[in-house]
Amino acid sequence: MALLLRHPRAAAGTLVAATAALSLALVPPGGLTTPATALVAHEAGVQKAVAHEAHVQRTVAYEAEAARLSQAAVDSDHTGHSGTGFVNFHAVTGAYAEFTVGSAQAGAATLELRYANGTPANRPLDVTVNETLAADDLAFPATGTWSTWKTVTTGATLKAGANTIRVTTAAADGPNLDRLTVTSTGPADTEKPTPPRNLRRDKEPTASSVSLAWDAASDNTGVTGYDLYQHGQLMKQVGGSTLAATVDGLDPETSYDWTVFARDAAGNVSAASNAVTVATRPAPPDTQAPSTPGGLRSTGRTAASVDLAWDAATDNVKVTGYEIHRDGAASGTSDGTTATVGGLKAGTAYRFKVRAYDLKGNKSAFGPEITITTSTAQPGGTPDPGTVSTLARGVDVAWGLAFLPDGTGVFTERNTFNVHRLTKSGQKTLLGKVPDSQTTGGEGGLMGIEVSPSFATDHYLYFLHTSTDGNRIARMRLENNMLSGYTVLLRGMEKSRFHNGGRLRFGPDGKLYAGMGDAQSASKAQDRNSLNGKILRINQDGSIPSDNPFGNAVWSIGHRNPQGLDFDSKGRLWQAEFGNSVMDEVNLIQKGGNYGWPHCEGTSGTCGGYTAPKKTWSTASASPSGLTIINDHVFVATTRGERVYRLRIDPSSNLVEQKTYFQGTYDRLRTVEVDHDGDIWLTTSTDKDGTAGNDRILLIDIQYTGGSRMHGTPGH
Repeated sequence: MALLLRHPRAAAGTLVAATAALSLALVPPGGLTTPATALVAHEAGVQKAVAHEAHVQRTVAYEAEAARLSQAAVDSDHTGHSGTGFVNFHAVTGAYAEFTVGSAQAGAATLELRYANGTPANRPLDVTVNETLAADDLAFPATGTWSTWKTVTTGATLKAGANTIRVTTAAADGPNLDRLTVTSTGPADTEKPTPPRNLRRDKEPTASSVSLAWDAASDNTGVTGYDLYQHGQLMKQVGGSTLAATVDGLDPETSYDWTVFARDAAGNVSAASNAVTVATRPAPPDTQAPSTPGGLRSTGRTAASVDLAWDAATDNVKVTGYEIHRDGAASGTSDGTTATVGGLKAGTAYRFKVRAYDLKGNKSAFGPEITITTSTAQPGGTPDPGTVSTLARGVDVAWGLAFLPDGTGVFTERNTFNVHRLTKSGQKTLLGKVPDSQTTGGEGGLMGIEVSPSFATDHYLYFLHTSTDGNRIARMRLENNMLSGYTVLLRGMEKSRFHNGGRLRFGPDGKLYAGMGDAQSASKAQDRNSLNGKILRINQDGSIPSDNPFGNAVWSIGHRNPQGLDFDSKGRLWQAEFGNSVMDEVNLIQKGGNYGWPHCEGTSGTCGGYTAPKKTWSTASASPSGLTIINDHVFVATTRGERVYRLRIDPSSNLVEQKTYFQGTYDRLRTVEVDHDGDIWLTTSTDKDGTAGNDRILLIDIQYTGGSRMHGTPGH
């Protein structure tokens, strides 16, 4: 039994408001290529997305400094401008600012140009839309001073999809240009394309590629593209007239799960096509084993773990990884030349040896074995994973996990919709099912669970689950080991086969926070009026807190598929997030913050103006699902990476001193939570969730060593 050393809870009102940039993209990801795809307006120094959707119009503002410029510069030496500055044209005829503007459908639009002109003379501009003149010598009369801003309006006709709007100086100089606002008339397009049908293997796969084909989808305004996914990861996008694609860069001898989605110019995304599994061919024959790794040594130790390092092996093709043996038995793997072996006992001698392997499974000889003795246990505050035992077997994708006031666990099974109670001695009790739940054939189903802060009096459990009409947050009453009184608190979150988010966490402010994925419609992540691609925040009864930044349930925007959530000792929210194909990330969430998706993935892409992640990993070494915090040490459970990361939050709010535990030991890891005793419960998702009842819930005895003991409120 470990000491109780949970982090203290901060008082309500300690969450920090952010002044991060907010943007709104009105076209599907990949549809536009210029900085003007992120549309922002600024008021009082804080960037705010401008998105108004009524029955007949949609208004979007584009900052001039984000446009493509010719013979012009971005300045900020006059007050009153929005954004980070304004465009100052050179004193020539033909200088221009060019905007890329998305439109859901063809039709009329109003263009409003915000400007300042501190001279007494008119400084006209020509306006062209898609190289067609829309306004000739449009007048921009004097505004009195360069800090006095006014607007000029003209009409235009837009086409569906991306439009190029250029404003050009028609005389020897132009006004200072601050912003272009576009209002499209006519009803918004909210109709999704039909799902593509008959997804199938097109050509014979190779060792590194798969070729697929499908039948066309249909749409009321026209299909503009298709998105090809592999088990939740976007692998390729093609145009609306293309019905086949080849994905390269795959691993040999690997089965891949494929789905295709259709999208239109408004960013509406269809439901999934049929799923197809295609395996790549074997790699060329290879019988040569890697060289023996040498120089095995210990670089650190605690009462519960040993840090190892060794010299890299070589191979005629490539070293895939290293196999670590403890006391003569395989105990884990590493994809680099370091490893932390956890789950050990204090003051105990262990023997370690390492060998390399390649893609074909050829294994090197073991390097010399070394013996390391763990240190003796000491009181303190650094949480180290100790011995591991099994609390429950035969569970099916144990997704959400929380703890009742008496210390027993409650967990959800994503695909069965069952809710169970589980004691620390391993006694499991079925409490019931969450009504109106359904799977999506991928990542949807019964996901997050959270216990009411007032459970002793109200007996509420909170759930996030997929239903017939989308994703919902609901609550039920738990009494006498039975669930009853299903009540929907929040709906309106779209669902898809993948990217449904699902985590729930009560904050120190008593509000319920939820991670909600973009439902495979990436543009929704930047639309603050959509609940998808967001961290959400609601009151315990489902109402909207008055201090939410956008007047709805949205707390932060720009998320792809947010997962684990937890609060540190200062009351700040940390979040793990599935990346696409480049980077996974951990974020420090701020009120109103914009985390960049789909323009920015981790630190890759167009990331200027967005809140940067605090930690990134390659998608191959992470896919972070669960997150919990103990004494300001962040633990992250990963699915594809099959490991647990531990990182310390330093005084500068950075994540440092990464440790990696249990890599390759327990298969795919889903959820990690700290219980009332300060120990960790860890759930598995063994085989990409295709086989029922083959998962476990593990108990990790946490040893606390070194530093100062921290006192706090136990559990969640």
